[in-house]
Formats: sequence, C-alpha cells, structure tokens
Amino acid sequence: MKKKVTVIGAGNVGATTAQRLAEKDLCDVVLIDIVEGVPQGKALDLTEAAPIEKHDSHIIGTNTYDDSANSDIVIITAGIPRKPGMSRDDLISTNAGIMKNVTEQVTKLSPDSILIIVSNPLDAMCQVAYEASGFPQNRVVGMAGVLDSARFRAFIAMELNVSVENTHAFVLGGHGDTMVPLPRYSTVAGIPITELMSQDRIDALVERTRKGGAEIVGLLTTSAYYAPASAAVEMAEAILKDKKKILPCAAYLQGEYGFNELFIGVPVKLGANGVEEIIEITLADDEKAALQKSADAVQELKTVLKNLDQ
Repeated sequence: MKKKVTVIGAGNVGATTAQRLAEKDLCDVVLIDIVEGVPQGKALDLTEAAPIEKHDSHIIGTNTYDDSANSDIVIITAGIPRKPGMSRDDLISTNAGIMKNVTEQVTKLSPDSILIIVSNPLDAMCQVAYEASGFPQNRVVGMAGVLDSARFRAFIAMELNVSVENTHAFVLGGHGDTMVPLPRYSTVAGIPITELMSQDRIDALVERTRKGGAEIVGLLTTSAYYAPASAAVEMAEAILKDKKKILPCAAYLQGEYGFNELFIGVPVKLGANGVEEIIEITLADDEKAALQKSADAVQELKTVLKNLDQ
C-alpha cells in the first residue's frame, strides 16, 4: 500500500509540494485548503498531468480533514505569506493561530504521523505545532536548513561556475536574518570553499544566503515556493524511504549545542522515525557566537508566543 502525505495549504508552496511528491511517485497526496475549489482544482490539474509525467500517485483536493486520516507525514504550509517589507517575525500572531488550529485537527486523524513545518516564522511555528500536537520531539521537524543550504549551494555554484551537484553546504540556526551559514563546512567536490574563493566573496555569499528569502519576496512580491517545496519534499523522501539522510533541519534541542527547549536548525539524521539523531559538530568560537545570536532571536519569538497565549 502506498504511503500517504497530507499537504495543508494549497497556495504556491503547498501546491508545488504536492506536485513534487506526486511526480517523484513517493506517495498518495491529500491537498487541503479552506478556500473552496482551490485544492480540488489543483489536485485535478495535477491528476491530469499524471499520464504525461508518468506516475500513479493519487491526489485528492479537499476542504476538510477526513481524507487525511492515517497520513504518514503531514506537511504544513498554511498561513499568510510574506509581503514586501514584512519580516518573517511580522507573521507570528496570525500564523500561530492558524498553526494551532491546523495541527490539532490533523493530528487527531493521524496520531502516528510526522509533522514537517514550513509556515513562517518557521522556528516559532514548530514550537506551536509541537505543543499543539503533543507529539514526541522526533516527530515534529521544521524545513529551514535544507532550503537555506540549497540557496547557499546555488550561490556557490554560480560563483565558481561549477555543477550544483558538486556543492555541499551547511546552514544552521534560526530561519531568518540570524541564520548561520558555515563556509568551513561548505565544499565543492570535497574542497572547502575557503580554499576556492576570497573571504570577501564568501562573506558576500553568506549575506545573500541570509537574505535569500527577502530577495525573492522583493522580486515576486510574495514568498518563494519552488525551492521551499523542493526542500520539504527532500525531507519527506528521507522519511518515507527511511534513508537516514543527514540534513540541516529545525529540531527540538534538549541540551545539544547548549540549548534547551528550542527549535534550532542543526544537522539531523532523518529516517522512518523522523529526527532519529541530532548531529553535534564542532564549532569555532565565532560560529558558536553566531549560533547563540540566532538562538536568542528564536527565544524572543518563543517569548512572543507565550505573551500571545496570556
């Protein structure tokens, strides 16, 4: 029997996620949205593309949660998108309410699922989903580092005129302007980028990575969606196929890297049980300081969430 993945939110990110899941023939897909007609229409459109794309994934579009029952994975993209001039943090009050409601409804029907959170502000939304679901920490994970690392990899490939397949990169920390790209751990065919380009160019790529989302918002006047969808699907594939793949994701830390009860982007091993291991890498003093700054920003968001509840 095929695995089932529910995608909540049929906007640009959600619909593209459903498309990528189906076209990789990874699972059957349930696409949920509150707007009548939108998930149904997009699901039908994707279904009609299936003979050409050559996959047999079943795609259902719906405005209710009934068809999501017994999902293996739930990918939550629901929420209002960023507009020009908005930070991810500006979204927190509206999207926290949406996340809580969605999580409570979907987890009743899929109590054994793994949640992949995509909605912004990412680290705070992971916290909301974790508390609303009551799930163990290994079954709630945020899509952040995979996207940020992909952006860093793309910029490295563009800079050096090499294949993106040769590039590897790590971006840790919160999914925002305080994220921590790690040039020392970023390579091209195994060669650290610190040996391939000047510090000035590395600094420029790091800064562009930090502002990668805002750059696209400025051009599109809405949030990115192709790369975020690809990132969420890479995580889902690692779980569905039990790949034990090490990816940078927002995970709930309990002492790792010196942080407690916070969702922070770190390398994790993703497999059938979700976050199966948190990988602790050795950081230089400046990297530790940058990660601390990022964690402080996440802690501020967590404090905002607590104040909203009062």
